[in-house]
This record gives sequence, C-alpha cells and structure tokens, in this order.
Amino acid sequence: MRFVVCIKQVPETTDVKINPETHTLMREGVVSIVNPFDMYAIEEAIRMKARLGSGTVTALSMGPPQAEAVLREAIAMGADEGILLSDRAFAGSDTWATSYTLSMALRKMGDYQVIICGKQASDGDTAQVGPGIAAHLDLPQITYVRRVEAQDDKHIVAERLLEDGVEVVDSPLPCVLTVVKELNEPRLPSLKGKMNAKKAQITVWKAADIGCDPQCLGLTGSPTKVLRIFTPPARKGGQMLTGETHQVVSQLVEKIKDTVLSAQA
Repeated sequence: MRFVVCIKQVPETTDVKINPETHTLMREGVVSIVNPFDMYAIEEAIRMKARLGSGTVTALSMGPPQAEAVLREAIAMGADEGILLSDRAFAGSDTWATSYTLSMALRKMGDYQVIICGKQASDGDTAQVGPGIAAHLDLPQITYVRRVEAQDDKHIVAERLLEDGVEVVDSPLPCVLTVVKELNEPRLPSLKGKMNAKKAQITVWKAADIGCDPQCLGLTGSPTKVLRIFTPPARKGGQMLTGETHQVVSQLVEKIKDTVLSAQA
C-alpha cells in the first residue's frame, strides 16, 4: 500500500517580501521550514503504514531545488522516499495550478491508495490544494480529519472536524485526506532517520517528466491573479472604560449613541 504525503516548504517568518511584478513571495534569503500542518500529515502516513504492517510512504513536494530539504526532513521522520517537482515552468502557480501539477505527478506514480495533505499552508491559508488534487484526480476526499478510526486496503473511516461537531466518513480507496493538528503529535527524527535522510536519493521531476500541459502551469495556468498586496493599516488605540459594571455600561451606551448620531448627521 502506498501513502503519498504532499508537503510544502514555507517561510519560517511572516516578514517576507513580495515581487512587485508577479505579486508572489520572494523566498530568496528567507529561512524555510516544512509547512506546520504537513508535519501532522507525515506523522499520520507513517502511523497508518505501521498499523497495516507494510507499505510505502512517499513525500511529494513542488518547489525550487532548495525544497529538497523538506523532503529530507520527511524521510528523517520515517518516510521511505521523496519526490521533488522542480521546474521554472511551475513558478507563480496558484492553488489550482499547484494541485494540477501535483495530480499529474500522482498519475505518473499510479499505485497510490491514500493521499494526505495538511489542511492548509501557513503562507497562503487557502486550504484549497488538497481538495484540488481530489478534483483533478476525480477521487473522494475527507477534509479536516482529526482521527482515523479504521483502515484496510479497500477503505478508510475517518472523523472530520466541523464548526459545530464532528462527522464520521467511510470512503473507498484511493482517497484524499486533509488533516488538522488534533490528529496526532509529530515525532522527532531519530539519529538513524537523520542519517537515512542525509544519504537518500531525492527524485526530481520536471514538467515534461510528468506530462503536464504547459498552458496549465505557473502564472499562465493560474485562473486567479493577485492584483495588489498591501499591509493593513495599524489599528488605532482604543479607549478604556473604568468603573463599576453599571457605570461602564452607561458610558458605553452613551458613546454608541454619540457615534450613531454623528454618522447620521
């Protein structure tokens, strides 16, 4: 059984610069890490393999050559192999183009049963890539998974987190999962794992290797365009009301009245 974990390299800091022409993040010189939610996905894939007693965990990432580092981190945790999709043609991809590219790599693999993603990336926060992969591959999906209740080689039962409760879903395989932090606690890499990661051979695929349509890649293949990026103005300081509860309430009511009357004037 093959478990594929889609992971992303993201900036470790929120202090990043934006390319004024492409409106994309400028990652050069910025310390990068594995997307935090993807750590839970890696951990769960390793645990699922252990519960079945067999299988392969493949870490898959798309990015520049330095994104190889996150694949090695996944291998250090216990993944069996890493595949990097790296090509200038991928630059500037939005979530749709990204999920298309990842899905083409998955088609090339062909023998996957469970595809696991973190629920969202910390640098985009869209939560769209996992569902996008499912759409491109026409696969069932279970999003916001907080617990895997049962699994075998034909189906999986997972509990997904909702705003007002939980939902238990039984899905046939292959299937796409997106996971939340309540699912598990990611392990620390062992010394043996770090040694394996250091000497591991990372497979690198370009657009031509996975049969991509050039019109579906990068900025050209991205239906969403960033028109402007700006920092919201700092919020002005508020006013502290003091006194007994009934006094504070009276002051607040008067201030609301004054504001409403000023707006109507």
